[in-house]
Amino acid sequence: MQILITGDLLRWEELRNSKDFEGHQVFTAPEPTDLSVDLVIDLSLDEHPERAAVYAAYPQVPVLACLVKITAAELQQYTAGSSIDHIYGCNLLPGFISMPTLEIAANPEALMQQLGWIYESITPTIGMVTPRVICMIINEAYFTAEEGTASREDIDISMKLGTNYPMGPFEWSRKIGIRHVYEVLQAVYLGTGNERYKVCSLLQQEYEAQK
Repeated sequence: MQILITGDLLRWEELRNSKDFEGHQVFTAPEPTDLSVDLVIDLSLDEHPERAAVYAAYPQVPVLACLVKITAAELQQYTAGSSIDHIYGCNLLPGFISMPTLEIAANPEALMQQLGWIYESITPTIGMVTPRVICMIINEAYFTAEEGTASREDIDISMKLGTNYPMGPFEWSRKIGIRHVYEVLQAVYLGTGNERYKVCSLLQQEYEAQK
């Protein structure tokens, strides 16, 4: 297949180092201008939803796109009513791309067989599954640190020892990026109203300091 990959360089590096593209011709571009390809992988569509209008004009070209922070209904607003059934929402946030299983809010079985990638089909939901869980754990860790109950290092160590997780919550937050953690939590909180996802003030302060 001819594959166009668009999005930020760091995510492309993580994708290239963790997924097999053998037998495929890969092109990269900051924006999806030429869609004369067999597949598009958009690593940051939920941050640039206006690109959906471009993809809607090419319904024959499937798109694997990062859609963690917005819903398909929100994306549809950019397409003037055109179908986006060929856009498959994926968890392509930093830190998650290198996981062995790709989380997809659809079941593009034939496409994934062509790629030869392992994937898990989930029900479409804001925040998806893994990002929602990990970001909630990070948020709770920030509350603990804010209370002064334990240091960040101790929280990371206890989490890894107690749950056998490969990383502690603050290690995760650095790998994902505090901006993405904040934006996932905010999107889920606004979408569900669940107080568990209300952003800790300490986390928000760090997010604002990076803006």
